[in-house]
Amino acid sequence: MTELSRYRNIGIFAHVDAGKTTTTERILKLTGKIHKLGEVHDGAATTDFMDQEKERGITIQSAATTCFWNDHRLNIIDTPGHVDFTIEVYRSLKVLDGGVGVFCGSGGVEPQSETNWRYANESEVSRIIFVNKLDRVGADFYRVVDQVKRILAAKPLVMVLPIGEQDTFTGVVDLLTRKAWIWDESGDPSQYVIEDVPEDMKELVEKYRSELIETAVETDEKVMETYLDGEEPDVDTLKKCIRKGTINLDFFPTYCGSAFKNKGVQLVLDAVVDYLPSPTEVKPQPEVDLEGNETGEFATVDADRPMRSLAFKIMDDRYGALTFVRVYSGTMLKGKNILNTFTGKEERISRIVLMHADSREELDSASAGDIVALLGMKNTQTGHTLADPNDPATLEPMVFPDPVISIAITPKDKAVVDKLATALGKMVSEDPSFHVESDEESGEIILKGMGELHLDIKVDILKRTHGVEVVVGKPQVAYRETITKSIEDDYTHKKQSGGSGQFAKLEFRLEPGELGTGFSFESKVVGGNVPKEYWPAVEKGFRRSCEEGVLAKYPLVDLKVTLDDGAFHAVDSSAIAFEIAAKAAYRQSIPKAGPKLLEPIMKIDVFTPDEQVGDVIGDLSRRRGMIQGQESGPTGVRIKAEAPLSEMFGYIGDLRSMTSGRGQFSMEFSHYSQCPASVSEEVIEARSKS
Repeated sequence: MTELSRYRNIGIFAHVDAGKTTTTERILKLTGKIHKLGEVHDGAATTDFMDQEKERGITIQSAATTCFWNDHRLNIIDTPGHVDFTIEVYRSLKVLDGGVGVFCGSGGVEPQSETNWRYANESEVSRIIFVNKLDRVGADFYRVVDQVKRILAAKPLVMVLPIGEQDTFTGVVDLLTRKAWIWDESGDPSQYVIEDVPEDMKELVEKYRSELIETAVETDEKVMETYLDGEEPDVDTLKKCIRKGTINLDFFPTYCGSAFKNKGVQLVLDAVVDYLPSPTEVKPQPEVDLEGNETGEFATVDADRPMRSLAFKIMDDRYGALTFVRVYSGTMLKGKNILNTFTGKEERISRIVLMHADSREELDSASAGDIVALLGMKNTQTGHTLADPNDPATLEPMVFPDPVISIAITPKDKAVVDKLATALGKMVSEDPSFHVESDEESGEIILKGMGELHLDIKVDILKRTHGVEVVVGKPQVAYRETITKSIEDDYTHKKQSGGSGQFAKLEFRLEPGELGTGFSFESKVVGGNVPKEYWPAVEKGFRRSCEEGVLAKYPLVDLKVTLDDGAFHAVDSSAIAFEIAAKAAYRQSIPKAGPKLLEPIMKIDVFTPDEQVGDVIGDLSRRRGMIQGQESGPTGVRIKAEAPLSEMFGYIGDLRSMTSGRGQFSMEFSHYSQCPASVSEEVIEARSKS
């Protein structure tokens, strides 16, 4: 077994088409894990093994693999770049210790890069940066470094400089050693020479090397004092300083190259080993109780401590359900029982496997620091903690965003209804951002997801993987409702019909909550007019009522309920009476509180050639879009905007028409905002007819 100090659990993440999967493929070739390179554009990449991934040339599921470099074990997860699959990036970052952020040399810091970077910041994941595709037209390493500073508010620590640019890019200069790595044009990553810095780059190299050293020594006072006294630290000392700063998120070592042309990847692998943390060097995961409150205990990475592991992904394949887990502490053994602290039930581990994309290696055990897949888990879902039955604890759970778009489906053949239900059950367990509901009135099944592509892929998986063809309805927007006025009101619930009656009186206030706060409840009752044991029933009644608004039956959000007073009867009052009173009070009072419809607003990022900027901006304005800014690049203009989701359906087709196929865009959910009256009336009328 590899000792923990030599483990590196890393993720590779970036904007779609920045070259993550190609970079992963090169890493696997260099580490001897694969012997023939597969290309994304040929549909032959090792980690893109779904049919949908091969056809579209994008990564949909995060894929796990293990390889070795310089006596270090690298557990690598290649994550998707498309915005509709950010959930895969989020849950992968949750269990990783370090990451490689890949940026396109010409595209620079693109919208999904920003989202992934934000997730990584929230998860406090140490990163190195790889500016890829420097052989492309319009590639500019220095411009991307500047964008990292401006757009991500991050501090890149430039470790190498490119030799040549675009079609003349031949290699990089390692600033630490002042040596040039030059690759030939054979495409073989091992065909390179290390030589002195080119004469015309010496001044630039010294400038960036001085900046590197000055930044690195700031992490160690003694080293800094020595440096200020005129003595330059040796390379090993500098590496220790860089490692410390990287782990503390003070800066991000930045490399460049061309993964496709096999140039520059070795230095990235060296950096993973030299600067990214081992499992023992990151903050241990906090343990929480069943209510989600931190207990003050931590899952320290140690094979001798009680077992703690987090299920971060469920995947169904031809051998059954695979549960991907990160083991934080202790050891899990094949054939033994482990406790799922969410369900409170024990499950038996029938097999433990080490994954290499879709092939596997059988193991008898897994210890702290490992990322493995388990077979035989029947009731484990993403985010569940698996722990030692004799010493249980729960790790901080994952929080997933709500879907913003839905479609209705019906099976083409009624005979496959059961098959469809089974398939959807598996797909929901695999993807926490994918929800399924059934409309009892129409008999339709409603699929909810993060975007059009997300649901398009799900329908494709139903057809190809599960053999179920469905008829798909138009996409629907997930509207919400809220109130705009504060009101005070009261309601009395009385029921007397033989036997014991029901009585509950409520005096309450309804107020609009802060945007994004959901539902909140507070009781200010004094003197026992409404006994404390009935407060939870009042809260439950209002909370449950919020599942259906009064305008168009969409969920009501951002509501604050304050119970000011009330009355009870010693015999006829009960928790159920107060819950019924709260539900009736909701129906009575919400219409008086200025209810309004809210619509999801999306953050839009559009790339367009210069000539079509006016057309694109005009079209976005017609879609009720608000332009936030624009930025010129070497090959076109990036326009940032916000627009309602309801106006963006089918946008990619219109954009391609306007830009002769050269335009690209991505969008992600931003926030909810009040609908204009005309839109609100249309939605309410359509909802009342359905």
